[in-house]
Amino acid sequence: MSEEEEPGWEVDPDDEWGLAVIATVGRQLRLRREAVGMRAADFAKAVGYSEDMVYKVEAGKRIPRPEYLDKADKVLKAGGLLAAMKEDVEKVRYPKKVRALAEVEAKAVEIQLYDPLSIHGLLQTPEYARTLLGMRRPAYTQAEVERYFAARMARKSVFERDPAPELGFVLEEWTLRRPLGGRGLLRRQLEHILEVAQVRGVELQVMPMDREEHAGVDGSIELLKFADGTAIGRSPALANGRPVDEPRHLRILELRYGIIRAQALTPRESTSFIEELLGAT
Repeated sequence: MSEEEEPGWEVDPDDEWGLAVIATVGRQLRLRREAVGMRAADFAKAVGYSEDMVYKVEAGKRIPRPEYLDKADKVLKAGGLLAAMKEDVEKVRYPKKVRALAEVEAKAVEIQLYDPLSIHGLLQTPEYARTLLGMRRPAYTQAEVERYFAARMARKSVFERDPAPELGFVLEEWTLRRPLGGRGLLRRQLEHILEVAQVRGVELQVMPMDREEHAGVDGSIELLKFADGTAIGRSPALANGRPVDEPRHLRILELRYGIIRAQALTPRESTSFIEELLGAT
């Protein structure tokens, strides 16, 4: 299905707030279309989408893409009123769990991350991220790939904050060696990681495969700390992967992360290590 035939993403049935927003947007689109006396079939032809998709958007069953609202505004001569709804749609276009994570990341002053399975999403190039999403099994639909891809890329705005948070990453050596998507894709990914490593406030470390002791065997770790002294953490080995803020849980995660960092290469050693990998790729 082409992008012209796919005006948006499906609404998460568990996202009550998102459902309400998209229902309101769809209702406004329908009311405006009916107010100018345009049939759904004629409107669909004018904006370049199928009539069925138009009905789904107006019924609040699809999240319209920004360009859909721009076209609708122009065709229905809304004077910018429909296009202005892009701001509301932007807030709910991503899956609920991703949106919640982005909201807390936007408030954090320090973020510490360890992912044993892949290069962390905040470090992925667009090409690498899309490739990984395409490898998921059971496979995502194309619409799901696009939605999760957009959400992953939007999280990168954390690097653009002013002041930016302190960011710490620990990467597994094997994730930097495995040529997912091909060696050309891996090479561009390694180059990007080296660029990020030079960003002020970013500390990046590599965990070599030859380590005989490893505190990260229980899985990934996320630690987010805030200006008021509070923190939130998450790990699949703790509270079934749910976010935790209790001091005893945070102490466990901070202990694990601290040991992982101590066992990994230093930031300077890690940069040199990735440069060597890049030269051999």
